Amino acid sequence: MEITIVRKIRLQVDGGEPPLTITSIATDRFDLLPLTVGHAAEMAVVLADPALHAFIGGAPLDEDALRARYARLAAGSPDPAVSWLNWVIRVRGEGRLAGTVQATVEHRRAAAEVAWVVGTPWQGRGVATEAARGLVAWLRAAGVRTVVAHIHPGHAASAAVAASAGLSPTDVWQDGEIRWTTPPEPPERPERPTEAQPGDS
Repeated sequence: MEITIVRKIRLQVDGGEPPLTITSIATDRFDLLPLTVGHAAEMAVVLADPALHAFIGGAPLDEDALRARYARLAAGSPDPAVSWLNWVIRVRGEGRLAGTVQATVEHRRAAAEVAWVVGTPWQGRGVATEAARGLVAWLRAAGVRTVVAHIHPGHAASAAVAASAGLSPTDVWQDGEIRWTTPPEPPERPERPTEAQPGDS
């Protein structure tokens, strides 16, 4: 799968300013676009099926409630050591939105917790799988070393998405969900200065 990252960015591992800046991600079939308040109207329709909440609880939000939620998300985390990153998934060939992916990045640990949701009409078409793989590739390119997701044990489709994105289940449970994680990548080593050769000046 081809992944195109628009304007590569790097993680501030010291937890300071600026926070991790979100950019667009292009996969083979989809564009992952930074979420804005303006997406609320269409996303209220995409996420309107109550069945989407079977494993996560709650109920679909109407446009006004979704607009308020998106405004909070777009404002970003109040903690400069944490970045809230949210994308909508646009089906490139149709020009329509199909779902969202998100990542909460802890800078000091170089770790991110991710999640995804795809509207019922677009399920079964590999949307979540391709979008999640694009998200994980973006996070890796940004310097995130560990990617985590929490998945309900009965949600086989979401487990398949996590596996395709390179995550594996652990024996850790949180709020009735299983923790899935990527193998942590080693921290980057600083480049060693080139040693001067005899006779160099």
